[in-house]
Amino acid sequence: MFQEDTIAAVATAVGEGGIGIVRLSGPDAIDIAGRIFRSASGAPVSGQQSFRAAYGRIVEPASGQEIDEVLLLVMRAPRSYTREDVVEIHCHGGPLPLRRILSLVLAAGARLAEPGEFTKRAFLNGRLDLSQAEAVIDVIRAKTDASLRVAVGHLAGAFSDKIRAFRNEILRLVAHLEAAIDFPEDDIEELAAHDVSMAADKLIADLDRLLATAQTGRILREGLQTVIIGKPNVGKSSLLNALLGEKRAIVTEIPGTTRDIIEEFVNIGGIPIKVVDTAGIRETADVVERIGVTRARAAICQADLILLLLDASAPLAHEDREVMGLLAGRPAIVIVNKTDLPAVIDLDEVHREVDDKAVIRISALEGTGVEELEQAIVEMVYSGRVSQPEGAFVNNVRHSRIIEQARDRLADALATIAAGMPPDCVVVDLRAAWEKLGEITGETIGEDIIDQIFTQFCIGK
Repeated sequence: MFQEDTIAAVATAVGEGGIGIVRLSGPDAIDIAGRIFRSASGAPVSGQQSFRAAYGRIVEPASGQEIDEVLLLVMRAPRSYTREDVVEIHCHGGPLPLRRILSLVLAAGARLAEPGEFTKRAFLNGRLDLSQAEAVIDVIRAKTDASLRVAVGHLAGAFSDKIRAFRNEILRLVAHLEAAIDFPEDDIEELAAHDVSMAADKLIADLDRLLATAQTGRILREGLQTVIIGKPNVGKSSLLNALLGEKRAIVTEIPGTTRDIIEEFVNIGGIPIKVVDTAGIRETADVVERIGVTRARAAICQADLILLLLDASAPLAHEDREVMGLLAGRPAIVIVNKTDLPAVIDLDEVHREVDDKAVIRISALEGTGVEELEQAIVEMVYSGRVSQPEGAFVNNVRHSRIIEQARDRLADALATIAAGMPPDCVVVDLRAAWEKLGEITGETIGEDIIDQIFTQFCIGK
């Protein structure tokens, strides 16, 4: 499904750098590059070997003005990222030379690539399936080693292979039933229905296990939204600084120092944690602080995890109990801070107030107990699945919904069998599940959805 036009874009990040890359892909990529590149050896671009770099200069054809000295790399179809002819011009990484070179390339006959169009062409030309293409952006956006391993596993096809195995099993069941339909005289319909029922049960269980990884996969991909709450002056900003390993938030003995939301990413056990430090929750006449309290309450509603701080050096106050009331039905860890001071708080009362929530004692000031807190966060995220192979995680909301829908179609097939319906009715349900799973790899999906997926990419990828 090769495209007739040639696209171009700057493939490196915006800003200054040692090297910048202008990428071309399409049938005229080599010819266009040849119009503006002058090799130091005098050799034409058309004769350049694939995967060999040539040194030379980019020259404006009309005036002969030299724009920059560059390395030019040719990758001939089909052994390239897009399976088309690809040319990369490696120049100095300033905005001006990149812009000038891109302008020359466009003037020579290329058009500006749309967001994600290079990867889209790799998908349309069969180099990547849709799940692998989506993993490209996950690799780019990975914030920790764990999230990178998940993304690379998907890019390598580990997740796609699992989905294809499910689809192949469903096709096997369809063939089994169609044999029963084609040879009714052999009286195998009842036996086929029993076999299909058992196999569909197993498939549903396999899909359920895959769906169970969705929350962890989403967190590894997007980060764990973690909100630190508590009354003023319990050490929320000190905890943020302890987790970050730097003094990011202002810490004073004056209550209400933090009046707005402070957000930072931190790597805890390979999990990207988006830590949100909030204003102390209390009744206040201060207009600015009251806005901060309102924003703190809103952040709690959006949190994946709540870290509630209490002061070990003071008895539970009305404000503490009010904040504890916000934890009902929410994933939370209760942290008793300031253990470096004489203990006053009644821990038994704390446990009664928070039911089954984990309670951890720390000193954010001295750093004691912070490792135990980090381990509790890791265990909560993985829910006992620390050894889960990275490629087996569902880390995409689109994939999660499709798997749920495929599971429902398999459940429909079981209900159809239980109702004593003929095999061809069961086949309809099974094929619906097969087609639904194909939307993950892109084998059965509409062009509008494909376009929507690739608009999430940056230009140049």
